[in-house]
Amino acid sequence: MNPMRNANRFKLGLFSINADGGTAFTKVGNRWRADWGEIEQAVQKADAAGLEFILPIARWKGYGGETNVRAASFETLTHAAALGAVTRNIAIFATVHVPLVHPVFAAKALMTVDHVSRGRAGLNIVCGWNQGEFDMFGYHQSEHDDRYAQGHEWYAILTRIYESEVPFDYQGKFYDLKQVIGGPAPVQQPRPVTLSAAFSPAGRRFAAKTSDFLFTTFRSFETVKPHIAEIGRYASEAGREVGVLTTTHVVCRETEAEAHHYYRFYAEENADTDAVTFHQRLKEAHYGALEPDVMQLERRRYAGGTGSYPLVGTPEQIADEMIAMHKLGLAGATISFVNFNDELPFFVERVLPLLEQAGLRGTTKQ
Repeated sequence: MNPMRNANRFKLGLFSINADGGTAFTKVGNRWRADWGEIEQAVQKADAAGLEFILPIARWKGYGGETNVRAASFETLTHAAALGAVTRNIAIFATVHVPLVHPVFAAKALMTVDHVSRGRAGLNIVCGWNQGEFDMFGYHQSEHDDRYAQGHEWYAILTRIYESEVPFDYQGKFYDLKQVIGGPAPVQQPRPVTLSAAFSPAGRRFAAKTSDFLFTTFRSFETVKPHIAEIGRYASEAGREVGVLTTTHVVCRETEAEAHHYYRFYAEENADTDAVTFHQRLKEAHYGALEPDVMQLERRRYAGGTGSYPLVGTPEQIADEMIAMHKLGLAGATISFVNFNDELPFFVERVLPLLEQAGLRGTTKQ
């Protein structure tokens, strides 16, 4: 069974390990380099600890600044197949840009990952946002809502491939396909677990119809419930249930003072300010992609984890915040660190047992 369907009430996954820098825009010496051996080591630690998933980002170029953060990254479908072969239990997602990856190819590649991992593949569907990357492919994006219209066609083709035993034709606004077939079927039926991230109404309606989980960002706990309620309405209209996940960056230390000292060190004193500015401008241009207030967050939070929610403090404080997230209705979160291999073991040793004691997670260490 894909662990995204397990009984744990608050699911956890590593985010952006496939890309240089992870989610941090920092110049510190031990920043995440995304070397393959380090990625494999981090994923196996997460697998042994019982975390549910690995979620990569799909990047094609960097964001400038002194570090040119994320300039080096691994393509996510091949990344998923490789990690599926060296893990036992954890779900491995691939992040796919709809306009750049044809649905016939995506269906075949994702099915391959699902067989390699024996039913642990996941698909993160992205309908596009960064035109500078799309220029590398000679592709100009459609207007915002049309991107999701293409996404609906793309998803319909992919799922029909998995359901059909005979060739079929497909004619729509974006695709005109003849005699499509794509066996064998994936291990997971009717398809691998899917997720997407969206803030706009069009994006959330897309998620409600296509995804098992939707990722959203938030600035404060007070803003979470309206997000969850809105997503719930869209899902109800589609006759489905959609879990809501969020993203976080973690600085967990023995004392609160130590945690905040390191947060200031890497996300303020050693922030890659030019890269932060460049990335923020890209996001501001992509209306509807994120909660508008996130764009106005203090730069330290943005440098710390690309505007995701900061979990900074002792193990007890971080566990308490995750428990509060669950009480608000969130089904789980991604976690990221300045250096996954340096910091994940302490999180596993000290935070996970507290979540188990709170009844949010079972004891799943191997």
